[in-house]
Amino acid sequence: MTVVVDASVVVPAAIAGKWSRALSDGDLHAPSLLWSEVGATLRQLEWRGEVSASIASDALAWLERASVASTPSRELVSEARRLASDLGWAKTYDAEYVVLAQRLGVPLATIDLRLRRTVASLVATI
Repeated sequence: MTVVVDASVVVPAAIAGKWSRALSDGDLHAPSLLWSEVGATLRQLEWRGEVSASIASDALAWLERASVASTPSRELVSEARRLASDLGWAKTYDAEYVVLAQRLGVPLATIDLRLRRTVASLVATI
């Protein structure tokens, strides 16, 4: 199954060093901002003492090897800005994932319940 993955799904997978069963055989896609978001989240978890430096480093290395097709954010940001405005969001990050899922005609994998509820009429979520 082809699916767009967001950082909320990728961070736990990277820490575990494996995809969930639902995503393990998938054709995974993400905006290029995914790597920055995951890197920032791993650093924040490390800074808070929630994961060790070694775990954060290993998780980032896992992501660098993971098979996720990247779409440049510059190709998504204008449409994401409009979508964020329509939805009343101050930031465009989540909108990039939604726009990419819409363009590809595939579901968005996220564990962000707020995002799921907000975009349920725009894109399927798993």
